[in-house]
Amino acid sequence: MKYTEADILKALSTVDDPDLKKDLVTLNMIKDIEVFSDSVKFTVVLTTPACPLKELIKNNCIDAIHEHVDKDLEVEVVMTSNVTTTRSSAPLLPNVKNIIAVASGKGGVGKSTVAANLAVALSQEGAKVGIIDADIYGPSVPTMFNCEHEQPSVKQINGKNVIVPLEQYGVKLISIGFLTPADNAVIWRGPMASSALKQFIADTDWGELDYLIIDLPPGTSDIHLTLVQTVPVTGAVIVTTPQKVALADAQKGLAMFKQPQINVPVLGIVENMAYFTPEELPNNKYYLFGEGGGLNLSEKFDVPLLGQIPIVQSIRESGDNGYPAVMKEGVTQKAFTDLAETLARQVAIRNANFDKTKTVEFKV
Repeated sequence: MKYTEADILKALSTVDDPDLKKDLVTLNMIKDIEVFSDSVKFTVVLTTPACPLKELIKNNCIDAIHEHVDKDLEVEVVMTSNVTTTRSSAPLLPNVKNIIAVASGKGGVGKSTVAANLAVALSQEGAKVGIIDADIYGPSVPTMFNCEHEQPSVKQINGKNVIVPLEQYGVKLISIGFLTPADNAVIWRGPMASSALKQFIADTDWGELDYLIIDLPPGTSDIHLTLVQTVPVTGAVIVTTPQKVALADAQKGLAMFKQPQINVPVLGIVENMAYFTPEELPNNKYYLFGEGGGLNLSEKFDVPLLGQIPIVQSIRESGDNGYPAVMKEGVTQKAFTDLAETLARQVAIRNANFDKTKTVEFKV
C-alpha cells in the first residue's frame, strides 16, 4: 500500500517535543519526508545539537509511524538541529544566535571554570561557540585554554580593522589577557574596562555562532551594565557554591538581572563545588560546604537548578594546565556535559516562550 506525506505528518503530529509541549509538526520540526512502498524517511530538526532527548524523540517518531500508519513500515529518522534565536534583527552580532552571560555574586566560586567547560561541552555537542572573557581585571581564559602566549590577529572588513579571535578546542576566544602582559596589572577605571568589552563585542569577527558565552567579573559592576546596554542578552547563568555567604551574594547577582529595567531572563543556577568525590570512589559524595544551597536558591527565585558540579582534583589541574575537565573522561566530564545539555534546553524553552530581550536604553 502506498502511503502519502499527509499520512506521515498526521502520525507525527501525535509526537510532542517534551520541552516545548507542542507536537513536532506544529513546531515545524519535520522536514524532507520521503515515502516509498515499504519505507519512509524524514528529518527531525531539533532546537539544539546538545538536546539530551534526541533518542527519546527519535524513538517516539518511529513508534508513532508504526502505530498510526503501518507497523511493518521501515522508518529512517535523520536527526539534525537548528539552534533557535530571538536575535534575528540585532544590529550588533547579527550572526550570533544566543548571548549567554555567566555571572556570580562573588569571586572564587569557579565561575570561569564553569564558563570555559560549558563552552567546550557545547562545542563537543556540535554547536558553534565563542567565549568573551569580560573579567577585565582577572582574565582566566588564556590559562584555561592553554594559549597564554598567543595573540589574536587583526584583519580588515569593509575598510575597518577587526579582531580575529583565537580558536582552541573548537571554541572562539577573546580576552584582555591576550592583549596585555601576563605579569602586568590592568589598572583601568570603569569606563576603560567597559570600552574594552564593547570592542570585544563590536570590533571582533565572531562569524556565525549558536552560543556566545560572556564570562563576567564577580559581583555587579559597570561591565554588567555595559553588556546589557550594548547587546540583547538571551539569558544569564548564576554560579554559586553551597555556602551561605556565596548564596547571599549570588542572590544579589540574580536579582540584578531580574530588575525590571534590565529584565534579562535567568536561565538557571549552577551549584559548583557541590560535593567532594574522590577519584578512586566516584560514587561517594561528601558535602564539604553544605548541601542543598543551590536548590534552595533556585526554588526561592523559581529558576531551574541547571547542574551540580563536584569538587574533583582533576578540575583544578585542568584549569591550571589549560585542558578543560570536560575533555577528560570521568565524573566531571559527565557533570559538565549534562550541564551543557540542560542549559541548551533552557535556551530553547526561553526562545519559544518569552519575548526577545531588549538592550537597556537608559542609565541604571
